[in-house]
Amino acid sequence: MRLAPTLMIQGTASHAGKSLLVAGLARIMAQDGLSVAPFKSQNMSLNSFADADGGEMGRAQVVQAEAAGVEPRVDMNPVLLKPTTDTGAQVVVQGRPVGTMDARTYHDYRSGLLDAVSESLERLRRDFEVVLIEGAGSPAEINFRGSDIANMKVAEIADAPVLLVGDIERGGVFAALVGTMELLDAEDRQRVQGLIINKFRGDRSILDPGLDFLESRCQKPLLGVVPYIEGLRIEEEDSVALGEAGSAVWPSDVRRAGGDDQQVRVRVVRLPRIANFTDCDALAACPGFDVQYVEQPAGLADADLVVVPGTKSTVADLRFLWSSGLAAEIVRRSRAGTPVIGICGGYQMLGREVQDPHGVDGGAGTIRGLGLLDIETVFEPAKATRQARGRVKGATPLMRAGTRVRGYEIHMGRTQLGPQAQPLLDTAFGEDGAVRPDGLVLGSYLHGFFDSDEVLASLLEYFGCPLELPLLDREAAREHQYDRLARELRRSLDMEKIYAIAGIG
Repeated sequence: MRLAPTLMIQGTASHAGKSLLVAGLARIMAQDGLSVAPFKSQNMSLNSFADADGGEMGRAQVVQAEAAGVEPRVDMNPVLLKPTTDTGAQVVVQGRPVGTMDARTYHDYRSGLLDAVSESLERLRRDFEVVLIEGAGSPAEINFRGSDIANMKVAEIADAPVLLVGDIERGGVFAALVGTMELLDAEDRQRVQGLIINKFRGDRSILDPGLDFLESRCQKPLLGVVPYIEGLRIEEEDSVALGEAGSAVWPSDVRRAGGDDQQVRVRVVRLPRIANFTDCDALAACPGFDVQYVEQPAGLADADLVVVPGTKSTVADLRFLWSSGLAAEIVRRSRAGTPVIGICGGYQMLGREVQDPHGVDGGAGTIRGLGLLDIETVFEPAKATRQARGRVKGATPLMRAGTRVRGYEIHMGRTQLGPQAQPLLDTAFGEDGAVRPDGLVLGSYLHGFFDSDEVLASLLEYFGCPLELPLLDREAAREHQYDRLARELRRSLDMEKIYAIAGIG
């Protein structure tokens, strides 16, 4: 059976725009009638997703699959690294965790993952007409060349031509592109078939002398200068985006009934190892809410609603909450009547204590929780990863009974409810989450909890500022953003040449 052609996008550095370019190219090729699969052999991110079979993968490849109009699956990201400390990470291979390793251990271990990478890539090449491959970091990290499973080694396995992308917004793009080419060995340099400059603002003609030099020095064609696309709302790969111009994905022109401009002030605790930070994108996109991420107790002073999000390291981030004063301030705000919602790890933190007898989440031991929910969590080696949907069991001030929720679970730990807590949701897998008797503190393991219009409507009703339903047509808004990205890339890239480089007729 003939394997599908491949094309690989590599960058001169992390955050050069590789993920968005792959998403945009996937949308263009899908528009042109091709079935396209994204692929990134190794992804380091705390923003993950559970596919239909319960396998865990990076959300960047989920976004790229959405852009291509295909169902995401773990073969699109066979190796996922989820940092737990500054020097260690949980390693997920083809959707399942295989252990937590420090940097040195993983450096020695990862060359053995090439079989898994090759298997996943081959399956995609059999099932699709084109596979678009995203590199990781830079191919010029010469200290990793011998154990590379993310850049040129993958290009070699896939026999993929490479397009090298530089980010001009950071400055030094000519040095970055030329320097990267200089550091590649002759065989890898030959794989590079074209250069792209990304995130340009201003008059393109000013670049012309530099572009001529770049093509001459690198002996590679420049395939385009992609502009910085203002206001593009496509989900970011990782929480570095929280330091930029917001992360809301779904812009909306919905207006509150009655025209009242008051917004519900939602303050999300920015944990050191915040995971699945996009859980709050729906809140940020809805005009009824003013969403801000806070790192200091003073940031909660004006909160109408406090959200404690997910984390890859519940125990370590719970210690951070106590040491920073945020825990005491959350408790104080709750006692004053401010509602508090926890998602996944944040839900675990709201309980009386978190026990880690096996050292699954870090060091073995027990740590005191915030005590806002009558629950206890015990970490166990098994990890829950699955998609789920459910309904709110009983009416509470914050949630109407029967409110529908759909999302996915990715967590380690089993939570036991005490007599002063009631289950929040009924799901196909049983009960999920907990709610305090007064209904003003609740938590759930479901990522995507706020994506439900009914959840947003219930919250806004509680705060006295209802919106007219439906609130958000997320699917239409996402499709609009992918189409907008594709239009910009068609204008700025030589797609005819890119198709020829990829061997696509």
